[in-house]
Parts: sequence; C-alpha cells; structure tokens
Amino acid sequence: MTGNLFNLDLFLEKAVKTDSSDIHLKVGEKPMLRRDGVILKVDLPPITREDMNAMVQKIVPDFIKDRLAKATDLDFSYELKDVSRFRVNLSRAMTEFSLVFRVIPYSIKNFEKLHLPVSMQQFADYNNGLVLVTGPTGSGKSTSLASFIDYINQKYQKHIVTIEDPVEFVFTDKKCKLTQRQVGIDTENFASGIKYALRQDPDVILVGEIRDRETLDSALKAAETGHLVFATMHTNDAIQTIYRIVNMYEPEDRDSVRRQLAQTLRGTVAQKLVKKAVGNGRYPACEILVVTPTIKDFIIKDELENIYDLVKKGSFNDMVTMNESLFQLVECGAITKETALEASDDKMELEQFFRGVFRGTAQQWTTL
Repeated sequence: MTGNLFNLDLFLEKAVKTDSSDIHLKVGEKPMLRRDGVILKVDLPPITREDMNAMVQKIVPDFIKDRLAKATDLDFSYELKDVSRFRVNLSRAMTEFSLVFRVIPYSIKNFEKLHLPVSMQQFADYNNGLVLVTGPTGSGKSTSLASFIDYINQKYQKHIVTIEDPVEFVFTDKKCKLTQRQVGIDTENFASGIKYALRQDPDVILVGEIRDRETLDSALKAAETGHLVFATMHTNDAIQTIYRIVNMYEPEDRDSVRRQLAQTLRGTVAQKLVKKAVGNGRYPACEILVVTPTIKDFIIKDELENIYDLVKKGSFNDMVTMNESLFQLVECGAITKETALEASDDKMELEQFFRGVFRGTAQQWTTL
C-alpha cells in the first residue's frame, strides 16, 4: 500500500509472480485473481472509490482520457516495466468503474512450449488465405496467434502487419519486418486497418478479432488477393465458425459468400484450456480443421453437417476434433477423464471414446 490507497503496481507484480491470468478490481469488492481458470478472492480490503479513481487516472492513456466522462467501456494496454504488459478493460458497473487486466507476457512461447499440436505450424507456412483461431474468452487465442507470428518472423523474410485493439504481444523484427497498429490510435477500426494495410506491401496480416461484417469483408478480400490473414472469432468449433461467417450476410448473398469462403479459408483452430491432472496450470485442447477439396465442396453446397465426420477421419491431414483432442490428453496423462468430460460439448461421444468405441487419431502432440 502507498498511504491509504491501493498499490496497483505492487498487486499486479504479485499477480504475475503467482501465474494469474486475469486481475479483477471493482469498487466495493475485494480484489480478485483468475488462476488456472478459477476466480479467487484476495484477502485485502475492498477497493474504494478513491482507489479506483487514482488507478484510472494513472493507467488510462492520455489520448482517451477525454472519453472517460461518457465511456461505458474502454480497451487499452498498460505496461509494468520489467514485469509484464496487460490488456485492460475499463467498464462501468452500477455507475462505478471496474477494471479487468489480462496478463500479456513479454516472452512469446513457441508451439512446443505451449503444448500445441505441431500440425498447427502448417498454417503459418501458407502464402495466402484465411486462418481463424477461435474459442471463448481466455482460451489462449491471442497467445496462439503470437506463436504463429513469431514462427513466421523467425523463418521467413516477409512484412507482417498486425491490427489489434489494443496491441498485446510486442514483436521485434527478426527475419521479418513487423508493423503493429492499434485501433483507435493508428487506425480507425479493424476494417479500415485492413484496407490501408493492403497499401503497405504486406505479406501477412493479423486481425485481432473479426467482430462485424465490414471487418470480415476486408479480411476475405485480403486473403483472396494473395495475403495470409490470421484472425480470431468467438466461436466454439469449425462448423459454428462457418455458420457465423455465412450468417453475417443477407440470405441472398450467402451462396456467393460460401464460394468466397471455400476458396480463401485454409483452416480453423478451436481452443479450450483445461486443468492439468497434476500441479498448477492448464493444457490447450484443440480442434483442427484443414480445408481440403472435399471440405471446400461441403462449404459451397452448405453441407456443413458432413464436415465433422470428415474431421474425425482426417488424421492423414492432421485434423482432429475437440473430443479427440481431449481424449488424447487423457490418454497421455495430461488431464483427468473428469476434466475432459467437463470441457466436452458432446459428453456422450467422449464417453464412447473412453469405452473403446472409437480410439482417436494418430495426432502428433508435442511432449507434455
């Protein structure tokens, strides 16, 4: 503490040292941390209005302070030197400010250190097309995107443009030239950021999130004009992702969108983080869809229900369903059967896997 005010920087430093992923601060409530997916109350006095006002004035960037009076939500970044970067959301709850910090480490881990399937690397080797990383909030999407970008940065000589809200992982040039642009500062929005990125001689474009049709239009255009585009969406699996994309358009436009998507989409990765069987931390469970000629045909004909069965049979293309991923993690002792069933959206099918009705694919996993 400093005087009677809450010492934000000290609390953030302790949160990082205890491997917390998120920090929640709200007026009238004790500080909270998310660790291994679970929210924990910290035994400290509740945050006062004076504490909150001091924190807001300290961390909100000058260029958006004039929006505080009317703002209901603001996203920005905060850096605690030599500790970590943070993605920050400031919102109002019952007229009071509330802060949520997401820890963004300085170091960018590769696929192996993140325990991601090595088959994911194939998406970073494409020269063009759209690759989508999906999942709920806190499922590791941004971390996986950073691994893709760092992999390209170390292997190829290309120009990578990132458009983020806010900028999360900060990259340094290795073999690539990196240009990182923040929505609201460097560009008006995601769609305009992509539009102007196309005039900056890019090879790879990272889009922090596809939230609306305008951003999707721009991302598809970039992908079909010879650029490799990575983006995130808040969907749970490949089929839901394709449905969400198509349903952003009016019914009369959906046939042409399906054709466009079939030609540009290279693959999707749907992620969940699941608790380790032993010790602290979580492992990623990943559904991987690689768009083959057959899957392109299913997308064009709107026969998406056939995609899941093809993914189950697609080990030769390094495809895997979420249940197969969870099953593999249990088989190698990384997570418990109970954790897998809790994370599964189709528990009946997963139970069949455990009973030996289906024995999964020969998916290659990095050493756990």
